Amino acid sequence: MRARLMVGIGLLAAAMTVTVGVPTAAFAEDPVEFGSSHIVDKVGVLGDRESQVTDAVDRLYTETGTDLFVVYVDSFTGVDNRDQWADETADKNGMGATDVLLAVATGDRQYQLSVAGDFALTDAQLGEVESVAIESALRENDWAGAAIGAADGLTASLTGGEVTAPDVTPGEAQPSGSGGGFNPLWIVLLALVVIAIIVFFIVRSRRRASGGAGKNGGVPIAELKQQAGSALVQTDDAIKTSEQELGFAIAQYGADSTVEFKKALATAKEQLTQAFTLQQQLDDSAPDTEEQQRAWYVQIAELCEGANTSLDAQKKSFDALRALEKNAPAAAGAVAAEADGLDARVTAAESTLTTLSAGYTAESIATVADNAVQAAERLAFARAALTDVDARLAAGETATAAVGIRSAEAAVDQATVLVDAVDRLGTDLRAATQSASSTIADLEADLLTARGLPVGDGPSAALPAVIASTERTLSEAKSAMASGQINPIELGTKLEAANVQMDAVLQGVRDAEAQVKRARAALGQAIQSSHSQISAAEDFITTRRGAVGADARTRLAEAGRLVVLAESQAGTDPETALTSAQRANSLAAEAVQLARNDVGGFQDGGYESDGGSGYGGSGGLSGMFGGSSYGGGSSGGGGDLLMGAILGGLFSGGGGGGGRSSSGWGGGSSSRSRSSSRSSGSRRSSSGSRSRRGGGGRF
Repeated sequence: MRARLMVGIGLLAAAMTVTVGVPTAAFAEDPVEFGSSHIVDKVGVLGDRESQVTDAVDRLYTETGTDLFVVYVDSFTGVDNRDQWADETADKNGMGATDVLLAVATGDRQYQLSVAGDFALTDAQLGEVESVAIESALRENDWAGAAIGAADGLTASLTGGEVTAPDVTPGEAQPSGSGGGFNPLWIVLLALVVIAIIVFFIVRSRRRASGGAGKNGGVPIAELKQQAGSALVQTDDAIKTSEQELGFAIAQYGADSTVEFKKALATAKEQLTQAFTLQQQLDDSAPDTEEQQRAWYVQIAELCEGANTSLDAQKKSFDALRALEKNAPAAAGAVAAEADGLDARVTAAESTLTTLSAGYTAESIATVADNAVQAAERLAFARAALTDVDARLAAGETATAAVGIRSAEAAVDQATVLVDAVDRLGTDLRAATQSASSTIADLEADLLTARGLPVGDGPSAALPAVIASTERTLSEAKSAMASGQINPIELGTKLEAANVQMDAVLQGVRDAEAQVKRARAALGQAIQSSHSQISAAEDFITTRRGAVGADARTRLAEAGRLVVLAESQAGTDPETALTSAQRANSLAAEAVQLARNDVGGFQDGGYESDGGSGYGGSGGLSGMFGGSSYGGGSSGGGGDLLMGAILGGLFSGGGGGGGRSSSGWGGGSSSRSRSSSRSSGSRRSSSGSRSRRGGGGRF
């Protein structure tokens, strides 16, 4: 019956569409996600020409190593302008230094070409691609031709050739799916669709009532009810116990030390209230379907589980603090000895930074430039805290002393991370310098090979442009190496891009074995460079996490995933692994820049306290330990940054780097965040305010 009804409705709708000409409604689109394809066509403008666009995109990658992603929508919505729409689409899809996005809104008649800030082409070159190769097609409604023109124009510009206009095939100004005039019969069609949906859900409800399906569909309702009831009772008891524990904790350690505990308890209460509300709906006189009962019982269990998990984390944190309290004098002595041992390392870090600044650019050592100063501030903080701890222990105030010891421990841990980062970056920069020298030698050998090859049709036609481009890159690299101050990681990235272009034209000459060897050699450098960037980003964010937001952390996490993926692919597919490693390197560099922007905003006064925790201002820990102040420091906003970094994870109950896991405490992420005026994402226009650039407009 249902099948016949649905088929009848479908046939009627089809007939109406054919006989009356009901157009397909267009839907405005928020920033989109790409799947496995490089093309997203939301308005159906490509039709049977999609394969031509794919071929052009593939040619671009083969000849230049550049990926072009193309998206067609009716309208750019969900953001303020087309720039931001393209930015958010690129961010959502993790696009990096060698990725290009072409976004076209057919209904709005707007487009945007977006590239990374360090993309190989200048703004002027991009403008030529836009005006010559893209807009000329868009103005004639040649939607596929615009993408083909973009791919071929980028290829020409990247290889030193001339950007030419594509062969234009004029199309419809309002393609199928992008709009149409109002037709009253749309209402009839919509009504039929609504009827079909209603019938579908009625039949599905009856089917589930008779058999049951979905999550926990195989578990009897009675058992789900018992599980939910047990969870409610246990969680209610846990919250009452936690309220008592919170009272004890406030009495022992002070209200400021229990801010995160209060938050966790409030959240748990909200979750329990939601769970009780669902249970009441199940218990009232209104009948519920089996599907509703299953869904609500499962939701009750999930809410209770979430409440218990957050409370358990807080309990573990305070249990660890109480354990420390029992051995406070010995623990304080151990932290003091560790701080004393770090003094020499801080002095050595200052010397290392002086040496590095003589041989490397300011940008290449920016992530560690103030690490020695930051480490010294953390040690000063730790010693001030330990002085107060001694006074608390002498007065018998062991609970407050334990909090001070934990703060001193965290400060010493962070000082260690800061000086370690200086040593690590020095090693990475030296390795990157050696790698750059090796790549220069490889490119010089490739140039000799390339100059001896005949120029013909196909890939070899690009030889003159690639040779010229490589010669320019080598000349710039040698000049940089001879200048005395270099940025070897940035230099390595440029040399690797030249390598990719050269390899593309030499592929047909090398035998398979030599080609794999070449790819593996390039892969080793790319992975090494990625590890260097990731290490620098991790160290910078870990020691300044009180100010660093989610964007930088997201880029860093994805970079870490990709470099691991590259290492796993290295043995079987070095070319794919190379792409993964290059993307990881680009994302790690973005993470560093975003984190530095966050720290700059924090120190400029963009920091916003979550209220009442008492450790955000120039008073350091004022109020947390009965009026004493450990903080301040000499670096202005750095004092607040130090507080956020040290104390951000002390009472969060979370794990993470920077803490002492043996005592049950993690560094965690700061529970506080600064107020940010940055838009979501990390891209910029050609003016330089964001990390990607490009242009576009109306057509």
